[in-house]
Amino acid sequence: MAIIKFYAAGIPSVPVSNKNFLKSFVHYLFKEEQKNLAALTYVFTTDDHLLTLNLEYLGHNTLTDVITFNLSEVAEEIIGEVYISVERVKVNAKLYQKPFSNELRRVIFHGSLHLCGYTDKKKSEITIIRLKEDYYLSLFDKKSKSSST
Repeated sequence: MAIIKFYAAGIPSVPVSNKNFLKSFVHYLFKEEQKNLAALTYVFTTDDHLLTLNLEYLGHNTLTDVITFNLSEVAEEIIGEVYISVERVKVNAKLYQKPFSNELRRVIFHGSLHLCGYTDKKKSEITIIRLKEDYYLSLFDKKSKSSST
């Protein structure tokens, strides 16, 4: 089974509850997408950290909630890093009137979907990745409810 790790950088702690269940669900997402996940690291951090990464690696001078790096050396095996601004997720949760935990999972799944090959540059691509996010959020909720009963 793939290795999935959570780290906090510049914030006190990883803002995820029930980490093991979430990790197993991320494994499930990759399996559903028929992708071979080898290793995935999520780094929960600050706006400043993501802005620095955005400028350095993507040339974008904008705040964002997530940046995904595909570090795979071969196409058959996914190795990646997903950086998430906890500050931006909090702002977006308020903006979209969603619980923080829900918006955080959306961003976690969004980064995973990028590693599965989904992009969000064009309007049509954004529609597809949003539908996938909604699908996995719904499935996560169903699985988490059934696992707690």
